[in-house]
Amino acid sequence: MTRVDVLIIGAGAAGLFCSGVAAQQGLRVLLLDHYPKVAEKIRISGGGCSNFTNKDIDPRAPHTHFLGENPMFARSALSRHTALDFIALMQKHSVPFHEKHKGQMFCDRSAQDLIDVLLRECDAGAMGGSVTRWQPCSLLGLHHSDSPDAHYVADTGQGQVQASAVVVASGGLSIPKIGASDIGYRLARQFGLRLIEPRPALVPLTLSASDWQPYAALAGLSLPVAMQTGAGKKPVLFNEDLLFTHRGLSGPAVLQISSYWQPGTAIRLNLLPETDLADELLQAKQTSKKTLANTLAAWLPSRLADTWTAGHSDWQRSLADTPDKALQRLAAALQAWALTPSGTEGYAKAEVTAGGVDTRDLSQQTMESTQKSLYFIGEVVDITGWLGGYNFQWAWSSAHACAKALAARLKPL
Repeated sequence: MTRVDVLIIGAGAAGLFCSGVAAQQGLRVLLLDHYPKVAEKIRISGGGCSNFTNKDIDPRAPHTHFLGENPMFARSALSRHTALDFIALMQKHSVPFHEKHKGQMFCDRSAQDLIDVLLRECDAGAMGGSVTRWQPCSLLGLHHSDSPDAHYVADTGQGQVQASAVVVASGGLSIPKIGASDIGYRLARQFGLRLIEPRPALVPLTLSASDWQPYAALAGLSLPVAMQTGAGKKPVLFNEDLLFTHRGLSGPAVLQISSYWQPGTAIRLNLLPETDLADELLQAKQTSKKTLANTLAAWLPSRLADTWTAGHSDWQRSLADTPDKALQRLAAALQAWALTPSGTEGYAKAEVTAGGVDTRDLSQQTMESTQKSLYFIGEVVDITGWLGGYNFQWAWSSAHACAKALAARLKPL
């Protein structure tokens, strides 16, 4: 029988950081993960360079960059361990990094630098604190105990574990090929916690084969767009790059909008958000001898201009011979293109999982659940950030809040 202060389930971003902070507060931690490679999701993130935070996060207004049933739940944790705090940790370990754009912070060399920082933090236990990592090792069962010294007994692939507290940092369902599982949701249900139905987020959108047939050949083409979804006074709008795929749409604009898109509803694209296309075409008509498609290529990729005008008799003429109303219709279509996705690429391609453990059953100060001494942090919680380092920062902040709370409650063995 192994006896520890804290059992942490999941050796990803949140689990590793929570382990290191807790050990440095003098706690004995056992970190458990069924997948053989440590922090594989960190390793592949950000194109292999890990967009580890976003320096522009406003902790006072998490609803501007996070979603969930109650995004304001994240305010307490985000305020107590900020993006600047995590950047300072990277500087402490002499990790070179850079800001890409819109506050996105990336490792200069590779995501391995970030993983190494987290592992070194786990090795820096103080006052007898330590982190033991069992990996790969599956959690076979978790049971509440009435013992005053060990509230939980875990059955694992390496034997039984007694722990005064358990932290679930198991992530979501995204990218199952690197070990994603539903263990966190199962544990939440086991102990009577409510769940917001999980769904893929930051994920490419698909179109039906018939709707997408004219555009499938554009796969690989990218351009900046304005994209929105939702109705009413406050539709969600992103100005980012769009990427055409064989099955639909991807790129930062689509990944962002996917977290808000509801099945059966439309998305609307402005393919030329910085241009009054109708006015430009009408002016060009006065002097141009080009075809309409060739003229459009001044503002759009030529393949897209050719595809868009193909099959429309009004748009197959020279610009000079195209009626003004036809030019206006073309401009309106390009700047208000409405599409109704058939679905998403699912968890296999989703960067994160939205939904999760209902924040109504968690403390925003400590991340403890209504089940005593059972904590949930990171992606398994119903807090989902935008693309651009926000989800990593939620992992760091929620993990830090949890570790500090554990240290305040538990006396080191």
